[in-house]
This record gives sequence, C-alpha cells and structure tokens, in this order.
Amino acid sequence: MGFSSHTLGGSALQTLKIAAFPSYSPFKPSLRLLSSPQTLIPYLHSYRQRIRYGLRFPFVARALSVSVSASEAQSREAEKVLKPQWRAAIDFKWIRDNRDAVVTNIMNRKSSADLEVVIELYERMCSLQKEVERLRGERNVVANKMKGKLEPSERLQLIDEGKRLKDALVNLEEDLVQLTDKLQQEAQCIPNMTHPDVPIGGEDCSALRRMVGTPPEFGFAIKDHLQLGKELDLLDFDAAAEVSGSKFYYLKNEAVLLEMALTNWAISEVMRKGFTPLTTPEIVRSSVVEKCGFQPRGTNTQVYSIEGSDQCLIGTAEIPVGGIHMDSILPDSVLPLKYVAYSHCFRTEAGAAGSATRGLYRVHQFSKVEMFILCRPEDSDSYLEELIQIEEDLFSSLGLHFKTLDMASEDLGAPAYRKFDIEAWMPGLGRYGEISSASNCLDYQSRRLGIRYRPSAEPSPNLKKGKANLGPTQFVHTLNATACAVPRMIVCLLENFQQEDGSIIIPEVLRPFMGGLECIRLDLKQAEN
Repeated sequence: MGFSSHTLGGSALQTLKIAAFPSYSPFKPSLRLLSSPQTLIPYLHSYRQRIRYGLRFPFVARALSVSVSASEAQSREAEKVLKPQWRAAIDFKWIRDNRDAVVTNIMNRKSSADLEVVIELYERMCSLQKEVERLRGERNVVANKMKGKLEPSERLQLIDEGKRLKDALVNLEEDLVQLTDKLQQEAQCIPNMTHPDVPIGGEDCSALRRMVGTPPEFGFAIKDHLQLGKELDLLDFDAAAEVSGSKFYYLKNEAVLLEMALTNWAISEVMRKGFTPLTTPEIVRSSVVEKCGFQPRGTNTQVYSIEGSDQCLIGTAEIPVGGIHMDSILPDSVLPLKYVAYSHCFRTEAGAAGSATRGLYRVHQFSKVEMFILCRPEDSDSYLEELIQIEEDLFSSLGLHFKTLDMASEDLGAPAYRKFDIEAWMPGLGRYGEISSASNCLDYQSRRLGIRYRPSAEPSPNLKKGKANLGPTQFVHTLNATACAVPRMIVCLLENFQQEDGSIIIPEVLRPFMGGLECIRLDLKQAEN
C-alpha cells in the first residue's frame, strides 16, 4: 500500500503531573444485562474458545511500594527521556524513500514533526552500523587467526589488535545505542499517513458523509441540560467543584439509572455484532500510552500521569485494549478480534474553555463504551465501515438527529489514517456536538505495540513431513470507535426529549434497562418531597 502507517510515529502530547495518593477503585455498574441475557451467552462461549486456542493475554498488575524522592523521580524521568524503554518497528527506509509524501502529510496535518532531523539521524545510524559491522568482521578475523599455531610475538600482536578492536567497538556500539534512541524519539512524532480521500485543512473542511433525521421542533422555550438537570435534581456541579474542582460532576437519581442503562444497552447491542465484552484497567504504563500514539511529553496533553511512577490514567479504553495483545503473534484463524470495552476515562482537557464546553459536554472524568478491532491489513477498510454503521444504528435507534463527517487532515489524531466523527444536534446548546468517532489506524499502533499475526500459507508439496508451513509474520491493523460516551449522550437525551412540563421522555430502547421507566418527571419529585 502506498500510504503505509508502518512508517510513522506518535502525536505531540505531554503528560501533566498529578500527585500519587491512596485511593479506592471507582464503583463500576454491574454489566448484568437486563433484557434477554441468555442470547449473549454464545458470544462469551466463543471468547473462551479463543483463549483455548492459544491467544496471549498479558495482563500485568504491579504494586508500587517504594517511596520515591523528588530528585530520584526527576532523575528517572530524565533517564526515560534520554533512553527510551521501547522501540517502534518504524520503516525508516520507507520514510527516506518517500520524503516528499511524508513532508506533505506533515504539513497537511499541521504536525510539528521534523522530518529532516529524522532522515539525518537515520543516515548517521546507517553509517555507524556499517562501521560497527566492519569492526566486528575485523575482530572475527583476528579471533580466527588466534586459533592457529602462532609465534609468540605474532600472538601478542594479535592480542593487542583484538583489544584495540574491542575497545573501539564498545565505543561505537554505545554511540549507536544513543543515536538509535534519539532517532526513535524524533520519528515517533511523525503522524500516520493520510487516506487520499481525506479532505485537506482544518475541521471546517470536513466532508459530510450522511445526515440522519431532522432537528426536533419545540413549541415552548427550550432549556439546556444544565437547567434541566438542576430542576430535576439530576446533576450537581457545585458540590463536585468543591470536592474535586471544575469540570467534575455528580449524577443523581434517575441520571444514575440513565448512565447504567446507556452502558448496558450499548454493550448488549455491540455484543450482538460479535464483539467480546471487556472491562479494562484504568491505570496503564506510560509506554503503553506512547505505543498507542499519544506521547505523554507534549505540550497540549489530554493525559494525566501519576507523579513518581511510570503510570498514567487512561483517556480512552482504546489504550488498555490495544495493550491486551502487546508483544504477541496471533494465529490467522482468530482474526478479526473484536472487543467492546467499558471504562472510566480521564482527560485534562487542556485549553478547553468557553460556553461551548459547559456542563457535561467536556469534563475531566466520564464513562465510555469503546469498540476496538484487530484485523488483517486487507480487511481494515471494510471494518471501518462496519464500525460507522454500528454507531449510526445505535444513535438512530435513540431517535437522535446527527450527521457523520469525514474529518479533515488537521483534525486527525497522529495514529488515524482516516477518521469519521458523528455530531448530534444538542438544542439546549444550540449546536451540533461530537458524540462519537471511528478511526482506522492501519499498522501504526501494532508496530509500536508489537502485535503481529502469521498468515495462513498454502500447503507446499516440497514441505518435509512434520514441518509446519509457516509464512512470515505481519502487523495487524487496528481500529477504534465510540459506542457510547455517557455524559454527551445524557446531554443529547435531556435536551432533545424535554417536554413543556419540564419532564424528559426516555427513548423506548433504553426503558428495559431502566426498569421500565418511561419518563423523568418534575411533579413526581415534588410529590416525594
């Protein structure tokens, strides 16, 4: 493929620091499905069968019990910056040979990556590698000569020559390690290549793919979700601000049931499409964040890191799900692997301000249901279409008015080869707001996470008995999409289904997950009080 994600590196994000202190795990709602759970058992059975056939699931838990002084933490952080703990399988030769295309892509994405530095470092590395290989060859020649019968003077001369070559080789190998690490740091800033059909420019240049429904008409003065939530006693931002700070919130009463209902409904619907359900760790190693394409050392980060450790809070379940098969070679027979994951998400929302982000629309902590697919390279385009269709079906069944957009180049995250956003009409806010996105990342993430598969090979007539006919491994393609971002979905439901008497109609598909509740009414609350 001309536009291959294997060439490229991470986004320019940097982790902010939060102090590490004892805390308890946040309460997670039961994922017991409230309608026809027996219909979902076959999917779980299929998942267990996959485990039986040899998939690796390297879940790792680690407790940090040693206190770290500020100076030690800074020293360790500096060491991490100078010497990466992992290396991406980036195709530097492809970058050099396609310099013009990569430069154009960097410009189209408004990336800060410096391609000239990357190519210069790569050429220096290649030159140094040749010199290392030359010295190794000379050392081997000396070692072979030492095996024969030699005059004492000749042996001493060879010993001196061997020592000289060894010392020179040690110095060159150290230089090579440092140069390789620097090359990795620079190259990981280069974004993925871009699908040729992606519009070039900023968010305003994004192309409309589909418009679903029409905006609801109201014969009364509408309210936004903040006012509705306050009148119906569903939201409390003031108390949360005192407890946690701005952009935090309490859900109360029926809003809690609504979050549980949205979560269970989204998971059950996606499972019926053949996805395996997961709950994920919500703290991950910084290196896993980087391998998924989000560098925690950039300036406009969305990532919280835990000071004094190598761990971060996740901003999306895409990160821990991407890591579940890290450093694995998957059998061809198990692909595609489809997951639907529930997690809490944490984002700094650096730079986010203004009335357009008020209320639940942009917050620091929220619940989300995320879809994730690992597949063969030739199948990723079709699975992107499948993810978009699932999203559109979910939001259509809720009765929302929304549009699907093919996002422009400057709005693509570093890992995305192509991305489609869904924006729903939010009448109280008076605008469309993003509620979901779906991205095809090709092998950008798998080259960093080390996730390969071994394609099935045709039987060979010349193959010796007992020998496996194994082809070379390839990197899988990864895709991700949002099934339900709970706070923004609550914004949509409260604002779109408000009634003149202040009540909120519950969409029919959610009612079985809310114990049959059809409406959130103000008069019932007043009667209770």
